Amino acid sequence: MGSFCKQTAKGGCRSIPLHRSRPLSRRSGCFPVWGHRIDGQNSEGTEGDNEALGSAAVGRVLRTVYHGENGLRTLREFARSYQVVGKDLMRVMNRIKALYRSWGIPCAGTQVYTRRHRDLWLNKIQEAGVHRRAELFYQELDGLMSLRRIVRRELLAESRKLPAVKLLRQIPFIGPLRAAQLVALMQTPHRFRSKRQLWTYSGLAVVTHDSAQYRYVDGQLQRSNKPQQVRGLNQNHNHTMKEIFKSAA
Repeated sequence: MGSFCKQTAKGGCRSIPLHRSRPLSRRSGCFPVWGHRIDGQNSEGTEGDNEALGSAAVGRVLRTVYHGENGLRTLREFARSYQVVGKDLMRVMNRIKALYRSWGIPCAGTQVYTRRHRDLWLNKIQEAGVHRRAELFYQELDGLMSLRRIVRRELLAESRKLPAVKLLRQIPFIGPLRAAQLVALMQTPHRFRSKRQLWTYSGLAVVTHDSAQYRYVDGQLQRSNKPQQVRGLNQNHNHTMKEIFKSAA
């Protein structure tokens, strides 16, 4: 008789390498309900976790956690590197402007970052320590800008190997960089049950709220005709995905 093995693990950082290294026929991830414990408690790391997970696996109440396509690992790492370097670059640019503003020097625009006008801006700082600090910030800025160009080139080179990127580039205002980031973030549209889940993941789902659905009229309980109130877009989303779609709109 054949045997069947079912592997259950908490959904987290350690579950991803376990998912790749163990070639089992079926894998189930955890936690089942919005990241809370099965018994309704919010605490984690207690002794009852393993027993609760085993009981839930037997009862088939766990939901599978999507861990991504293995063939897109290189593209995803390049996309993450490009995103992290871009954030670091933005922080350094903010530090440079904050340094000038702290000494009452107006620095609107992007001229303060260019190499051609750098000596002009540095000469506005008379204090030696602050002047040296600004020079170090500029050196960090140059290094990050050079590093971002290298990562961007490698990201685009890796994305050209995927046919999905070519399809996305047919959409207006979706260039090679946005298409590469979309494939790296979304990986496959089949991970979403419908387009409604995709819009929620991208932060474009409309959040509505209604209250007082029923009211008493002359002692009779009647349903109210009060329309639903729109509360805006959902807050729990992938911020990079939303930025891509908003910039392409």
